[in-house]
Amino acid sequence: MSKLPVKRRSAEWFGTVDKNGFMIAPLNNGNWRTFMIDHLARRNFLRLAVLTGVSGISAEAWAKNVTLRFSTPASPTEASALALNSIFADGVKDFATFEPHYSATLFKQGTELEAVARGNLEMAMPSAQEIAALIPSWSIFTAGYLLRDADHQRAVFHSDIGKEMYKLVEDKLGAKILTVFYLGRRHLNLRGTRQINTPADLASVTLRMPNSAAWQFLGNALGASPAPMAITEVYTALQTGAIDGQDNPLPTNREFKFYEVTNQIVLTGHLVDMNFLAISKAVWNGFTAQQQKAVMTAAEACADSIRAKRLADEEELVTFFKKQGLKVYTPDVGAFRSRVQGMYLKSNFAKDWPVGMVDRINAIK
Repeated sequence: MSKLPVKRRSAEWFGTVDKNGFMIAPLNNGNWRTFMIDHLARRNFLRLAVLTGVSGISAEAWAKNVTLRFSTPASPTEASALALNSIFADGVKDFATFEPHYSATLFKQGTELEAVARGNLEMAMPSAQEIAALIPSWSIFTAGYLLRDADHQRAVFHSDIGKEMYKLVEDKLGAKILTVFYLGRRHLNLRGTRQINTPADLASVTLRMPNSAAWQFLGNALGASPAPMAITEVYTALQTGAIDGQDNPLPTNREFKFYEVTNQIVLTGHLVDMNFLAISKAVWNGFTAQQQKAVMTAAEACADSIRAKRLADEEELVTFFKKQGLKVYTPDVGAFRSRVQGMYLKSNFAKDWPVGMVDRINAIK
């Protein structure tokens, strides 16, 4: 009998394991194969089953005590982290262990989805911009002033549009999107006292944007000079004057304490921001139907909790930031909307958008 050349680290997971740490399992051709059950096999159980042709082992056995490593640049104190640590972790605890890694401590911002696609990570929380870097048609969801509000966002991704776009991610990247997380409306957060009323007022303003083509285009569309930078570097860059400002939802500005090193918030509301909770399709396929239902239920419960918290925060944070000494005001939003939408419709991004998708999105109430 052949043996997989792997070093034993742990052999307690499931089935009958001999004294050397090897387990006998049936092959599809009726023969038997011996393979080692180690830590790597436990983490990547489904892939191992495919590679060895294992059959005859119940899905319950394969899907028991799976470790779901989750990587994100998000702060461990923000709404999504709090919901995942409690609601999601509790919802899957009978068959999986949720292992979160916050503040980009496991993978760098923007690399998590690729890690899931490669099989190096079980769960991630990618943005539409990060997905668009891999699937160009997704850039439609990076366009400023397209989604109207949190309710519209939820309705779009729970419609046939969401199903179609999610399937693209499954087919092309091997990642299943479970749901959408509302992050809030993005606004400008700047150093200095320059009054910003129209896009022209942002000329020469160095605006930090996340590092992807879609994010950089949005910065240009707003009228600024975008600078790519990970969110974990933004506070110091604002403090030293390396950048003039950044854009984020109000709750994120509080979480990362950007109000300590800026002077104003300009309520442009240029993007109804979101992240998506994604899981490896291989891991998902290893769950039973009942377990998959539990994962989906937990994910949607998280989304509902996050949406409610973010909306409540947005209501009260204008007052909070004013008390911190920041000037908070609304510019000529019409001028921003006109410029941003015009630039997107003329851009190369729009060439990749599914035909008629903008009208379909706009038609959803």
